Amino acid sequence: MNSDFTLAIHSLTFLALQPDRMSTSDSISESAGVHPVRIRKVLSLLKKHGFIKSKEGIGGGFIFGLDLSEVNLWDIYKITSEGALKPKCPESNENCIVGANMQKVLCSIFFGAEEHMGEYLKDYTIKEVVDLVKKSQ
Repeated sequence: MNSDFTLAIHSLTFLALQPDRMSTSDSISESAGVHPVRIRKVLSLLKKHGFIKSKEGIGGGFIFGLDLSEVNLWDIYKITSEGALKPKCPESNENCIVGANMQKVLCSIFFGAEEHMGEYLKDYTIKEVVDLVKKSQ
C-alpha cells in the first residue's frame, strides 16, 4: 500500500472536519507532516474523481464535495493503490514447475487478499473515520 492512500484519507478527514470553509494544501500538508507538493498531487486525484471541490485565488482552497457517508475507504484505495498488493516476482526459470508458475499463483493469492481487504474497507466511511478521530481526542 502506498502513502497516497493514507494521505488521501488524511486530507479528506481534514476537509470533513472543516465543512464550512476552504482549506489550503499548505494547511493540509502541515497537518499531515508532508511537503505541500505531495498533498497537491493527492488532492488533484481526489478532485479528478469528484471527492473534493476547489476554488482558485484569494479565499480559495479545497472543500469536501460529497456527503461523508458516501465515501468509503475502498473507494479511496481503488484510486490510490489498486494493485499495490501484487507481488513483485523476479524472472524465474520457465523450465522449472515452481519458476514457471510462481508469479501466477502468488498473483491469484494476493488479488484475492485485495478483494477481501476491499470488503473490509467498504465498511469504513470518511464519516466513521471522522468520528474515530473525534473519539480519540
